[in-house]
Amino acid sequence: MKLIVGLGNPDKEYIGTRHNVGFSFVDFYLKEKKINVSWKSKFQGLFYETNISGEKVIFLKPQAYMNLSGTVVKQFMNFFKIDVSDLLVVSDDLDLKIGNFKLKDKGSCGGHNGLRNIEDCIHSQEYRRLKIGISNDKSKDTKDYVLGKFSHDEQKILETLFSELVAVMDDYFNIDFLSLMNRYNRKNR
Repeated sequence: MKLIVGLGNPDKEYIGTRHNVGFSFVDFYLKEKKINVSWKSKFQGLFYETNISGEKVIFLKPQAYMNLSGTVVKQFMNFFKIDVSDLLVVSDDLDLKIGNFKLKDKGSCGGHNGLRNIEDCIHSQEYRRLKIGISNDKSKDTKDYVLGKFSHDEQKILETLFSELVAVMDDYFNIDFLSLMNRYNRKNR
């Protein structure tokens, strides 16, 4: 069983913000796969169970705010007996330009508070990530920037990227993660 976690903040005011790109991609993927989603609520998270490539998969959008995402993830991992090797977290990344992404199999949170809380709660940095670039505007306070909305042009770039990421996600369910990284990771362009 795999757990796919899209990170974001739950309130309507955060819809379309840079920090919610994890939520946005999970929604986009399920819609593109024509999966009629009926979200359920458990442990402060919205989740949907399905089967992909013969394996049970849970998509999760924690509703406890970004900085407390780990508490929700840990409860789901415990309840559904999900191993850390079957966890994939989709999050925003300030160090990647918009239109870029990176697959990562382990490492530090890189200053991302949602990832930091996940690491603190599951006591591991050995989990897989799909990091989606949101660029960085050093002239703005980081908190204000990540909670800001994408411009029209940025949204177009993101939609193109999301379309590309559907294939990445499909392959995630069918090939090992090292092969996935080798196939898709590229330089920040």
